[in-house]
Amino acid sequence: MKYLIAGLGNPGDEYAHSRHNIGFDVLDAFAVKHEIAFAPARLADIASCKLRGRNILLIKPATYMNLSGKAVKYWLDKEKIPLEHLLVIVDDLALPLDTIRLRAGGADAGHNGLTSIREMLGTDQYPRLRFGIGHNYTKGHQIDFVLGAWQENEKPVIEQKIEKSVEMIESFVMAGITTTMNLFNHQKFNIL
Repeated sequence: MKYLIAGLGNPGDEYAHSRHNIGFDVLDAFAVKHEIAFAPARLADIASCKLRGRNILLIKPATYMNLSGKAVKYWLDKEKIPLEHLLVIVDDLALPLDTIRLRAGGADAGHNGLTSIREMLGTDQYPRLRFGIGHNYTKGHQIDFVLGAWQENEKPVIEQKIEKSVEMIESFVMAGITTTMNLFNHQKFNIL
């Protein structure tokens, strides 16, 4: 029972803790909770642990967002992990800030990381955890928004959502996608 959890983001200090890097931040929180550390490996920083007999491999692609699919496909193939045991954690402009959604598949909605994964895997039918970042930006400033830092008033809800995302990863591995969607998908988080 192997699982691949891929948190999407861009390597480098200039992107650290931006909205677009929430996948990295969620995996870092998972690693802290489970007392594991990331190390550089082929196409990604990786960490691994066991959860009640299930092997979990975490990857933070080092390929930059637009080529995320290269790292995801490499580690899926190398570790012989079935597609249904892949979970991609991604920022989502289409979801409000108070929302996280787990989905079994679906369109990439213009997200370059998801587009790359679809192109490399030949399908968009793989699980993803969509972390709502809202769309509080003016026309023409989408890139600045997604690559920007969280506002101070957003940070408490982001911390709550990161913690809940870690629980969702554990539930996905232990109980499966349907149970996890039923347990978590309808929760809303209070924004101060």
